[in-house]
Amino acid sequence: MLSKKIIDRINLQINREMFSAFLYMEMSARMSDDGYKGIGTWMMTQYHEEMFHAMKFYGYLQSQGALPSIGKIDAPEVKAKTIKEIFEATLAHEKFVSASIRELLELAIAEKDYATEDLVRWYVGEQVEEEQNAIDILQTIDLMGENKQGLFMLNIELGKRKPSIALDFTGMP
Repeated sequence: MLSKKIIDRINLQINREMFSAFLYMEMSARMSDDGYKGIGTWMMTQYHEEMFHAMKFYGYLQSQGALPSIGKIDAPEVKAKTIKEIFEATLAHEKFVSASIRELLELAIAEKDYATEDLVRWYVGEQVEEEQNAIDILQTIDLMGENKQGLFMLNIELGKRKPSIALDFTGMP
C-alpha cells in the first residue's frame, strides 16, 4: 500500500508530466506556424512521450489501489524565438523534470517503497535520454550556426521522428 506522501508526490508528477506535454504541444504549434513543420513533428512526438509518462504514473497509482488526482495545469508560456532558444528551453525543462523525478526517487527510497522505487528508476533512465536528445540537437545547431540551409536540413531530419511508445493509453497498468 502506498503512503499518502507517495500518492501525493506521484500525483504532482502526473501534473508535471501533463504540463510538459502541453509545453511541447505549444512548441510544436509555434514551430509549425513558423514553417518548421519537421521540428513541429518532433515536438508533437515529445508531447506524446510526456503524456505516456503521465499515464504510466496514473496507471501505477490505479494498480496500487490509489486514486490519481489531476490538478490545475497552467498554460505553458513559450518565450523562445529561435530554434536554438526552443531547444535551450527544452533542455532546461528536461533538467527540471529530471530533478523532480530524482526527488520522487529519494522519497521512495526514504519510505522503503521498493515498487515505486523500481518504477521511478525507469523514469531516471528516460530522463537521461531526454536530456541527451536536447543536448545532441543543440550541439548540431552550434555546429551549423544560424545557417538557413542547416536549419532546413535539421527540420527535415527532426521531422522523421516517430513515437516509440503506445499512443493508446487504455488498458495501461
